Order: sequence, then C-alpha cells, then structure tokens
Amino acid sequence: MRAPARLITATAAAALLIGCVSGPAASKPDAESPGGPSGRDKKAGERVLVFSKTAGFRHDSIPDGIAAIKNLGAAHGFTVDATENAGAFTVKNLARYDAVVWLSTTGDVLNGKQQSAFESYIRAGGGYVGVHAAADTEYDWPFYGRLAGAYFQSHPAIQDAKVDVEDHAHPATAHLGPVWERTDEWYNYRSNPRERARVLASLDESSYSGGSMGGDHPIAWCQGSVEGTPGRSFYTGGGHTKESFAEPAFRRHLLGGIRYAIGAAQADCRPEQGYAPLFDGTADSLAKWKQAGPGSFALKDDGTITSVGGMGLLWYQPKQFGSYSLKLDWKMTGTDKDDNSGIFLGFPPSDDPWTAVNNGYEIQIDATDVPERTTGSVYGFKSADLAARDRALNPPGEWNTYELRVEGERLQIWLNGVKINDFTNTDPARSLRDGHIGIQNHGADDQVTFRDIRVKELPAAKADGPSEAAEAGEPAKAEPSAEAGESAQAEESAEAGKEAGGR
Repeated sequence: MRAPARLITATAAAALLIGCVSGPAASKPDAESPGGPSGRDKKAGERVLVFSKTAGFRHDSIPDGIAAIKNLGAAHGFTVDATENAGAFTVKNLARYDAVVWLSTTGDVLNGKQQSAFESYIRAGGGYVGVHAAADTEYDWPFYGRLAGAYFQSHPAIQDAKVDVEDHAHPATAHLGPVWERTDEWYNYRSNPRERARVLASLDESSYSGGSMGGDHPIAWCQGSVEGTPGRSFYTGGGHTKESFAEPAFRRHLLGGIRYAIGAAQADCRPEQGYAPLFDGTADSLAKWKQAGPGSFALKDDGTITSVGGMGLLWYQPKQFGSYSLKLDWKMTGTDKDDNSGIFLGFPPSDDPWTAVNNGYEIQIDATDVPERTTGSVYGFKSADLAARDRALNPPGEWNTYELRVEGERLQIWLNGVKINDFTNTDPARSLRDGHIGIQNHGADDQVTFRDIRVKELPAAKADGPSEAAEAGEPAKAEPSAEAGESAQAEESAEAGKEAGGR
C-alpha cells in the first residue's frame, strides 16, 4: 500500500494487483435459482402474501399461480399465505409480510382505508410483486399506478413472441439468454415505464401480431425505490396461461422477482437509458479489447466472459474516457468461494498490466480481504462503506452490478444501486480525468465472470472539482447526474374504468 502523494514501490504495486484473500462466503447450488439461494433466503420471518381478488375478468390460471408460488416458497425458504379477502390489508397484518404478490388482480379491489394501509406498508419498505393483470387493477389509485409501473391498455390473442432481455443481472432474468421465446397473452400498456423503472425485458413487436407501443415495449421491470421510499417493486406481464406456472424459465423469472421484492437478492433497479455497449456478449465487441500480460478471458455462449489465468488485464482499446458512468455486471463463480478480480480506471495504454497498477485505480471484487482491499474499495486507498456494501452484495454464484461514475477526480461507486464509496484522487502521479478502462484476470485460481459492460459519457467536470450534478447527494437521487433526469417520477394518469375482455 502506498502513501497517497508518493509513487508506488514495486512491493506495493504487487500488492495492488495480487491482493490478499481469506475466508470464503458460502453459496449452495439450487435447481431453480442460478447460484442457489443465499443465506438471506433462509433468514427467519420471510413471508409473502399472495392476493388474487378480482372485480373484473378472472383468470383461470390463478390457482396454478398460487400453487407455484407456494412451491417456490417451500423450496427457497419463505412462507406463503394466499387470500382474496381485502380485509387482510391492515397496517398490522401487512407488517407480517416481506412482500405482497398481486396475482392477476383486476378492477377496484381495495377500499380507501385498505389502500392507505398498503401505501403505508410500501412507504415503510414493503415489497410489491405484480403479475400479469395486476396492471389491470385500481385505475383510480395513482399511487398504485406508479407502484405497478404502468396500466393495462389492450392485448391481442395468445401467441408466441420473442422477449429481448435487457438486464442480465437481476435475479428475475439472470438465467435467461439474450432472447426468450415463449407463449403468453402480451399486454399493451397505457404508458411506458422506462423513465421511472429499470426495464428488465421487452417485447420484440416484430415477432408477433398486435403490439402497439411503437417498438419500445417493456414487459418486465423493477423499481428500487418507490417515490423515494425503501419499498421495492417488481412487475411481469407474463402469467396469463396456466402453462406459464409450469414453465421452468417463467417460474425462475417469478422466483427472482419475489426474491428481489423480499430483499433476499439485490439488484440495481434505477432507470437506465443512454448507455453504449463496450462489451455486449459478441465476439465483435470483444475484439475491441486488448489483453495485457498473461492469461485471457474466455467468451461463452451466454454472452459472458470469464477470466482465465493471469496476472493480466483486458482493456478497452479504442478510446480513453474522462467524465462517464461505467456499468458492468460481475459474478464470482462460487466454485471455491474465494475469487478475485477488479476493474481498473484512468490508466494510459500499455501492453504491461502494471501500467494500470501504477497509474490507475482498481475497484476491487473480493469480499474476503481487509477493508481497503475488499469489494467496493478503491484498492489500497479507500474502503467502501462496509455496512452498506454488505447489505447490497449478492454472494458468490450470483450476479452483481457496479456503477463507477467518474467526474473530474471524483469516483463514486454504486453496488446493485446502493452507493458504497465516494473517493477523490489527490495523487499527482494519477488522474481520473482521462484514461482507459480494464478488467483484471487475477490468476489461475480466480474465476470471475463479466457481462454487459456499458458506458454513458457525461458532461465534462469543472477543472476545480466534480460537476454540480455529481454533488447530487444520496443514491436514490444520484442517478439523474448519469441519466440526465430520466428517473423523474412523472405521475401516471389515473384513468378510470375497466377494460372489457380476457386479461
């Protein structure tokens, strides 16, 4: 480790690249959840309420959905209760549950007092899961419309369609490839939720008949904060048919949404627009990266790259970046639960990986080391907020998402949507204002997988410090500096009435 204002010694340089390791974190394989359930799946008291009251069209798949969720709960350590009694929506009763699943509800199903109780529950940190016709519910309750993300408008006949998976790190979509082809009743919505929610998957309207959203057709999404509250929201438009709940991929999709809503899995659900891919899972995009030093990264059929050997660095060659937001998804394989890697920023081009060590900064991936050398740290310089990091971190075998935001000499780090570090460079031997981006292949015993590396260039920071936008405070409000205000909470139209026909 080096003093902040002095050039690094050879010994400290080796420490920066090699790192230290110690005790592993546990992960248990599972058939329906990639990487298996974390220890958080098994905490005492996780309980889900399935609510399926209908005041309009009633889906004959509701019993199948209830049975599937109960089976998932039994297999993954959370208790499931089911009801169609709106009287269950009291402040006292809802406090017993980590999430409420609105399973193909339709129409006006709660009175004013019950609505107030549920709104208080969400504002206190409760979780919401909406399935299919949950979007055809409570048109006169604006809070519910914002929570669900969008209201139902219409649908064509049941048919096969292609679903484009946009987020491969969320537990609801981590098991899916780039395209998910399945049969369901595909909703059109009255508005697009993209500005307020993280879209996980969208419909390819050219793959079926009857899509009416102009080619940008979200079908599953999540929200990490509802109107600034800690409440979590997940919605999927699938689930009209009985067969959906027997479909393994859809069951895993639903399970991932529930795990997110109850807090058993973490994900970045802030809105995301305007990012350009640096690595999108294709060989063509990987060809723009150059290997420095020994080892390599292996491209897999699922669009991921996994580190092989080392000590080396794969860096993006076409350009250097100054002011930007970099996002990427990463996963420690979980085979030996003690893997190591990092993301390097702000270094000049070189075929020598030590150039990045001596001139750049590493954001570490390895939750088993000392604070300034562990996950979320600016390696050797500043520890992450460990309490926030631990709450946000998914275990080995599950995906995590970093946002690394560089503005001037300021580097801010988000893990799964939670801000965990804020560092300002004062070392005259280094600068974050201009440099390349790279990912480390640490050694033969360290396998870390990456996917979906993307960047959004930001306005240049002031010469004397970070931009005013970068000073925007807390994680839930910080995204607009990278998203140019795209996460503004525009109130959904509370359009009254019920749509006719099967939903």
